[in-house]
Amino acid sequence: MDTKMDQIIIKDLLVRGIIGLNDWEREKPQDILINIVIFTNIKKAGETDDIEHSVNYRTIAKKTITHAETAGRFTVEALAEDIAKLCLEEANVRKVRVRIEKPGAVRFAKSVGVEIERSNPG
Repeated sequence: MDTKMDQIIIKDLLVRGIIGLNDWEREKPQDILINIVIFTNIKKAGETDDIEHSVNYRTIAKKTITHAETAGRFTVEALAEDIAKLCLEEANVRKVRVRIEKPGAVRFAKSVGVEIERSNPG
């Protein structure tokens, strides 16, 4: 059995939402940069040219944007977990890697953030 998985990539999805612990971070939306790598098998989709055999990245991007704009999480860790769960709810998603960054959150750093990897059991 081939255990290597294909990847679908959503790169540098920029959204604005409330995130952070400080009072000033809770007052107005700030930039949140999201990268998602979805691990799946897209061999059949490539052979049939049928999206039903793949993962619709547009659906995942829309759900991610909506959630990040409205969740109001205190930590990037919590937002990353939320987005990983959203991705894993989609059919054919076996594993997901989610990176959440806050550009300009730390002086002299381009951004700070977290990256997590979660899998569906089985």
